[in-house]
Amino acid sequence: MARLLSTDVVPREQRLAYWTDMICNVYVQLGCDPVARSAGGFDGSIRQHTLPSLDVSVVTSGPQKVMRTAGHIARSSDDCFLVSIQARGRGVVRQDGRDAVLSEGDFALYDSTRPYQLLFDDAFEQIVLKLPGERLRSELRQTEALTATTVSGREGAGHLLLGMIRTLHEDIDALQPASALAVANGVLNILVAGLQTLPAARAPALSNLTAFHLARIKRRIDEQLDDPALSVGTLSAALGLSVSQIHRVFKSEPVTPAQYIWERRLEACSRDLLDPRAAGRTVGEIAYGRGFNDAAHFSRAFRERFGCSPREWRQRIAH
Repeated sequence: MARLLSTDVVPREQRLAYWTDMICNVYVQLGCDPVARSAGGFDGSIRQHTLPSLDVSVVTSGPQKVMRTAGHIARSSDDCFLVSIQARGRGVVRQDGRDAVLSEGDFALYDSTRPYQLLFDDAFEQIVLKLPGERLRSELRQTEALTATTVSGREGAGHLLLGMIRTLHEDIDALQPASALAVANGVLNILVAGLQTLPAARAPALSNLTAFHLARIKRRIDEQLDDPALSVGTLSAALGLSVSQIHRVFKSEPVTPAQYIWERRLEACSRDLLDPRAAGRTVGEIAYGRGFNDAAHFSRAFRERFGCSPREWRQRIAH
C-alpha cells in the first residue's frame, strides 16, 4: 500500500503547519521548525509504503529541525523504532546524549519512547523505516545503547541495507503479500546485522558448548512449535538439560526461552495469516494451530509484536 503526501496541495502560508501534521500522521507526534524561512516558502513530500510490520517512506524537504519532546511522548502511546537512512544531503540524529552525523548512505536508529531531534541544515532526502518497538527489542539487547550512533553505508550491512531499500522502493508495488513479508524480514535482518557491528552491541563470543546447546534448543522449539504443551520444562526433559541450564544458555539472547517460543509462534502465525492456502481459516484457528490456547492473549501479543491486530494484519495486506 503506497501514498504520496506533499505540501504542494496547500497555499504557501499553510505549508509548514500542513507538513507538521503530515509527519505526525506518518511517524509519531512531533514538532517542526524550519531552519531558515526562504522567500519561496516551505516545501516537502513523503512517499509512504506499508509492508508487514514495517513502514518505508522517502522524505524530501528543505532545512528544518524536527523534535519529539517529553510533552509529545506524554500525549501519545507510540512505541516504535525509526531508522533514518540518508539518501541525499546531510542530517543529524540526536538522542540519549549522542549525535549521529549522517552522510549519504549512513543510517542511525532512534526510539520513539524517548525525546529526540532530527537536524537538517540544508535540503535533504531520507529513507525512513518505522517498525514496532517490541519487534526490534526481541532481536537486540540494550537498544538504548545503540540509538543516535552512525552506521556507515559505505561497507558491510549498511551498504547492503541501502541497496536493498532502494531496490524495494522501485519494486514494492508489485510484491505479493508473502513476498512482502519475506522482504520486510530481510530488511530487519540486515538492519540488525548493521546495528550489531556497533561497539555497544558487541557481546562476548559464546563457547562452543553453549553455541551447540543454543542451536539444539532452538531447533527443538521449531520442531515442536505447534504443540501447546511446549515449554521450558518439556525442552528440559527432551534434551536432557536442566531448566537452569537452558536459562543460562539463553543469557546471551535478547529474550528468555519462554519469550523465544512466543516469538517463534507469532512469526509463524504472521506467515499463516498471509498464506492464500489458509484463507479459509479463522484467526483463532490459526492461533490454536500454532500452539496458542488463549485468543485474547494471542491478539495482545500479536499487536505488541507487529503493531496491529491479527485481523488488521490480514486485511491490510489484502488491500
